[in-house]
Amino acid sequence: MSSRRILVVAAHPDDEILGMGGTIAKHALHEGAEVTVLWVSEGSSAQYPGDHQIAERKFAEAEAAAKLLGVSRCIQSGLPDMRLDTLPHIEVNKPIESAVREIRPDTVYTVHPDVNVDHRTVFRSVMVATRPYSTSVRRILTYATTSGVEWTPPFESSFAPTWFSNISSTIDAKVAAFDCYTTETRPWPHPRSARAIRATAESWGTWAGWECAEPFVLVRELSD
Repeated sequence: MSSRRILVVAAHPDDEILGMGGTIAKHALHEGAEVTVLWVSEGSSAQYPGDHQIAERKFAEAEAAAKLLGVSRCIQSGLPDMRLDTLPHIEVNKPIESAVREIRPDTVYTVHPDVNVDHRTVFRSVMVATRPYSTSVRRILTYATTSGVEWTPPFESSFAPTWFSNISSTIDAKVAAFDCYTTETRPWPHPRSARAIRATAESWGTWAGWECAEPFVLVRELSD
């Protein structure tokens, strides 16, 4: 059993599956790592204002998807969807700092600061929460959330991956996990369709010589 502790920070429920569902499954199911997923926003009030039923349904979908991937623990912060930039920076920092203190992860994955403002806000807060002199975190990587990262202008934190994860053996788990998100799935050729998720993984796989891969940007790694 691995002693690794991994924290995956998502701005919204489903970011983690789209960006790195195959890698989560690899860490949790194949390597025996303890994986925690933190959802910073509630992920539905902007799209479905006032609909508390769909908010509860989306979290149920998120937890079902996490269970399929072997996630040990899910944390829901409940901050306002698509409005994280309207909050004081310290309010977004708090749930992330709390998770880092409690879990003491060696690796943190966070959503890449792409065209989505919530993604950029969460990324900045992760960088505050993982300062090396005060945490156990040795490695930080960003993942690409499809239907967000591909629309980011090249002069605004464009995604240029430097680290790849072979998910050839876990792509089916990733697709099955996203199928749990019935509130978010869309028909092909939308990037939030099962066919697009598989095609994207295959495309990234060609970069590294594997059948399927997920790309990341290595932000920082500390080596003793």
